[in-house]
Amino acid sequence: MELTTKAGSVIHRLPAGGSPELFQPIQYLKGVGPKRGELFDKLGVRTVKDALYYFPYRYEDRGNIRKIARVSFGSYETVAGTVIRAENITTPRRRMKLFALTVKDETGSVTGIWFNQPYMSRVFREGGKVILYGLVKQDPYKRYRPVMENPEYELVEEGDETTHTGRVVPIYKATAGLTCRQIRSVMKGVADEFSPKLQDFLPEEMLKKYKVPALSIAVREAHFPEMETDISLLNARGTRAQKRLIFDEFLLLELGIMSMKKGCAKTPGRALRGNGGLRKRLRQALPFRLTQAQEKAVHEISRDMERPSRMNRLLQGDVGCGKTVVALLAALQAAEAGVQTALMAPTEILAEQHYLNVMKYLAPLGVKVALLTGAVKKKDRERALRELSEGMAQIAVGTHSLIQEEVVFRDLGLVIVDEQHRFGVVQRAKLSGKAGGSGDNPPSSPDVLVMTATPIPRTLALTVYGDLDISVIDSLPPGRPPVRTKLFDNSGRAEVYRLLRSELQRGALAYVVYPLVEESEKSDLKAAKEGAEKLAEIFGEYPVGLLHGRMKPEEKESVMDNFRAGEIRLLVSTTVIEVGLDVPEAAVMVVEHAERFGLSQLHQLRGRVGRGGRQSYCILMADRLADNSRERLQAMLKSSSGFEIAEEDLRLRGPGEFFGTKQSGLPEITYGDIIRDYKIIEAARAEASVIIEKDPELKSDLGRALSLELKEKWKDRLELGKIS
Repeated sequence: MELTTKAGSVIHRLPAGGSPELFQPIQYLKGVGPKRGELFDKLGVRTVKDALYYFPYRYEDRGNIRKIARVSFGSYETVAGTVIRAENITTPRRRMKLFALTVKDETGSVTGIWFNQPYMSRVFREGGKVILYGLVKQDPYKRYRPVMENPEYELVEEGDETTHTGRVVPIYKATAGLTCRQIRSVMKGVADEFSPKLQDFLPEEMLKKYKVPALSIAVREAHFPEMETDISLLNARGTRAQKRLIFDEFLLLELGIMSMKKGCAKTPGRALRGNGGLRKRLRQALPFRLTQAQEKAVHEISRDMERPSRMNRLLQGDVGCGKTVVALLAALQAAEAGVQTALMAPTEILAEQHYLNVMKYLAPLGVKVALLTGAVKKKDRERALRELSEGMAQIAVGTHSLIQEEVVFRDLGLVIVDEQHRFGVVQRAKLSGKAGGSGDNPPSSPDVLVMTATPIPRTLALTVYGDLDISVIDSLPPGRPPVRTKLFDNSGRAEVYRLLRSELQRGALAYVVYPLVEESEKSDLKAAKEGAEKLAEIFGEYPVGLLHGRMKPEEKESVMDNFRAGEIRLLVSTTVIEVGLDVPEAAVMVVEHAERFGLSQLHQLRGRVGRGGRQSYCILMADRLADNSRERLQAMLKSSSGFEIAEEDLRLRGPGEFFGTKQSGLPEITYGDIIRDYKIIEAARAEASVIIEKDPELKSDLGRALSLELKEKWKDRLELGKIS
């Protein structure tokens, strides 16, 4: 089968889906087998094609072969010569068992030593040719004689191409029981035999336009570059072969995102217009006027909801910018149109916070709200379920409890997901699938509004959230003085406590937050408890409370109620309070071990104070700062802008951790880099846009070739991704 574009460019000459050999389990290849196949599986390599796309993460230049007499002690060197001795020996003092290999060239000799590997004596023969690569040390018994401990080696015959030495060598991420050398040996065979069998899904004119090689060549050279390739360019992923692979990754990402967006635009929805009555009454009841940025977001969301196709919009804004009131206006528009709204939050505390805010503003308007979390008592839960199924409750607020099978909506028309990056795409799909409807009002896909307080640059947002229309609230409500951020080590703790006492005397509430990570949960929790006890001694006249993730839901709720009421003045907590909490009287945030937090997380914590109009403070306590930790915390002192903080966090942490691709529902970005490769991203987005515009169903020859790759890359994510 041969597919071509209208211009006559050959796309591929292989059966649709590629050669069947590419999809055979890797365990059947020579040198692998069932046991080693299980180890490859741990690396995500299950098939031959997986192996072809398991690229090195760096390269070493082992091609510069030095004369043995000219090697430098303390340096990694490559030498070549003839084996003059190969023997197992036992050291006289410590009785250590070694295999020693002596190799000689015309200038001198070097000894390679391997510990506890007697079988090595069967690998080498006297008179054989060998290349060694390793760290050169001085022989402790013969001062000027060079020694290499556990060097990489290559047995060579005249004219042989080397794999492990004598060239630019790929370095792969390994796993216990499977060494990089073993992986490299398998990859050499895979690249040689199977890379030519890859189908190329890009037309020749596109390859020429971007001056990149065919797919088979690009994959082969990514594993085993040509001898003369610049090592620095390779490690920066800047060769033409590497750029081809990066372009492919982002082209398929952008195509998938655009296909999702096209699908969302065609997904039938309902025009949710409403008469504006409830929204007008809410605006009149608010003690403030919406900012210009909030008004713009409200207009964009309202316009989308009025259209007959489904809304799929991201509301992005800094902590404290007022996303919640914008979401409330959207929920009221849905209520005016006679449909229900579901608001899902990632934690019980945040869901409870949303519920209190919604009730505060909407209960006087006669809007009935139901709360569904793990903390809700059975009787109240049963009543909430009944009210939702019968349509008596217009709004449901809750956690992942909202997606349980027993939760049935009479007519769900709007889904709002807060802190959306904390939910997997499957969870969002389940919630969106609870549309309900019956009789004259059949079910349809509800409008979707997702919110995030992790601002990211718009160009990058288009890549990560490209299937969503984006609204940005880029200003804070007027009258809020910026939170003052200070950095102290333990020597400044007395000064911190003076500031804390001063603010407590003025009537403020305060947080003291301890880190909590899975690996050290017990010790961290102990530190938080001990910290609360110590603070209770120091600030005896002010009630101290403790909040952490292991508490029962009703215990958390009680602590937060007491804190909001001022019955607890100083709240010691783990990061369970990171997002969404709105306690206007809280004016001091002390973060212990601040070096263990990410920048965006610190900014979220800082956003818990400064909401009541009074001057507020964020105190970062840190000790033993490494350079990168110091740089990260200095960024917090320099800027109060969430967008600036997010850019710095993205730069320091890298895109994988920052965006959380495992939760986003997007395919993982394994080869490209969103920051480094932004020019390639722009080119890929431009090409994807043209392709989708001309061939939205991907039915052309080029479209079919790309569609096959999309299905493999995205697997089942394309359908689910419509609601991400």
